[in-house]
Amino acid sequence: MKSILLIGMGKFGQTLGEKLLNIGDEVMIVDKNEEKINRLASKYTEAVIANCMNEENLKKLDIPSFDVCVVAIGEDFQSSLEITSLLKDLGAKWVVSKATTEIQRKFLLKNGADEVVYPDRDLAEKLAVTLNSTKFFDYIELNDEYSICEIAVPTHWAGKTIVDVNPRKKYGMNILTIKKGDIVVANMDANYVFESGDHMLVFGNTEKILKFTNK
Repeated sequence: MKSILLIGMGKFGQTLGEKLLNIGDEVMIVDKNEEKINRLASKYTEAVIANCMNEENLKKLDIPSFDVCVVAIGEDFQSSLEITSLLKDLGAKWVVSKATTEIQRKFLLKNGADEVVYPDRDLAEKLAVTLNSTKFFDYIELNDEYSICEIAVPTHWAGKTIVDVNPRKKYGMNILTIKKGDIVVANMDANYVFESGDHMLVFGNTEKILKFTNK
């Protein structure tokens, strides 16, 4: 469980806040819009109506006490930039800021953000990848080259073991686990026998995995 300061309760902020609550984090939300805060306050650990462009308002929140501070403001980049910088000046341990363009990402990183999320770009990239294969279900990009991907097990692998197929040598993929619907096969070894309908979580070069699924 982490303590999170979430500034900006637009659509992105609300979605993120709900996910954090579901995980079990303690979340304080802040927004200058009184109506939003009054509507959402009952769900959260604490809710504050404040303009975070004001340094004194931020000081009252005890910024160093939070594990992570999130600046989820997308429509007003100047505010996002200044709040990011103020948070770092006030001793924030880790600042995550939202960007809508690559230029914004660069400015935020230069002005105190430890991490920048770029939801529109990330969604577009993810959609582009998944659209390119009916056998590609999800992925987590680790860097520009490597990802963890959920892909369908080829039908001709059914009845064969991991040793038989040898995906690491033949395709450059490391199988991390197998999914059967919502069930994850936790205790899997090299003698696991593939079944029709299995999904596998694999680690490897994203481009190579895409080529494999498009065969």
